[in-house]
Amino acid sequence: MTELRRAVAQDATALAELWLRSYTAALPGVRRAHTDDEVRDWFRHVVVPLHETWLASAQGAPVGLLVLDGCELDQLYLAPEWRGRGLGDRLLTHAKSRRPDGLSLWTFQVNAPAIRFYARHGFVVAERTDGSRNEEREPDVRMAWTPSPAPHPV
Repeated sequence: MTELRRAVAQDATALAELWLRSYTAALPGVRRAHTDDEVRDWFRHVVVPLHETWLASAQGAPVGLLVLDGCELDQLYLAPEWRGRGLGDRLLTHAKSRRPDGLSLWTFQVNAPAIRFYARHGFVVAERTDGSRNEEREPDVRMAWTPSPAPHPV
């Protein structure tokens, strides 16, 4: 059983550690642009205090994180052992409920599992780049989700 709640300042370090583990497991061939300590500082001073950050926990331990920045799904990471168990679906459904007018996101083109996951949830490719605008210099893809319009009454 997982609990989903808004992250607070005291969660920043644990969320950074989750992000580091997940990134390493999911993207082993992608160069990280920042050191572990820089990632921890980013979570402490930027992510948790300035963005809508959600923490999924199981038995008190963080197992997933969701970060929304305006209409951008900025981060969605799971503990590696929690992949394929429906938690990503739950976090993405929560993101859509928080942004019912639509969402967009960036992911790396080499992250085929993420691209399939988002496509399965109605996201479509909106743009592909050569990576020259991201810190990792990794080709990426912007995906967008727009809710279906409500049917008109007959």
